[in-house]
Amino acid sequence: MTLMECVRRAVRWGVDFVQIREKDLGDRELFDLTARIVRTAAGTPCRVLVNGRADVALAAGAHGVHLPGNGIDPVLLRPLLPPGFLMGVSTHSMREVRRASAAGVDYVLFGPVFPTASKARYGPPLGLARLRRACAAAAVPVIALGGMRFDRLPQVLESGASGIAGITMFQQDPTRSRPRPPLEDPGGRRPCGRR
Repeated sequence: MTLMECVRRAVRWGVDFVQIREKDLGDRELFDLTARIVRTAAGTPCRVLVNGRADVALAAGAHGVHLPGNGIDPVLLRPLLPPGFLMGVSTHSMREVRRASAAGVDYVLFGPVFPTASKARYGPPLGLARLRRACAAAAVPVIALGGMRFDRLPQVLESGASGIAGITMFQQDPTRSRPRPPLEDPGGRRPCGRR
């Protein structure tokens, strides 16, 4: 399945966000890909974020930027962004969650929550107890990352997360028409983004 096929399917499924993290692309290729994905998501609630490249996100008409934990300080970037432009940041500890939450971001990505090969460099998984503490400490929505599977969604949401992020789970089972039935939000969590 190609990247664009995965994106089209995810948008059909009703995902809230598509984050573009194609780190190996040059500026022009990243812009072109982002513009294609923005067009694919047009007319749907899905918002498009670009990893670490606010310039490309703005030029291509994306909805926001996702900053790596070691990226530019959100406090420096926020004044340069137009109203409503989303900004999130990756976090891997409680200290990072508090710092990002206080920096004016719209959401934090927290993980890895469960074991996953792609996040092994960050150390052992943080687990649901730390996710619960991160959600309680953050003044913004927390998105859980790392080892996500559709069957883990209820326990992640019960821990206070506003949602989940993943790669592999959205690439699996290409015949499936929808990842899950719509869920009621028992915790009344805030949606990501300024509205």
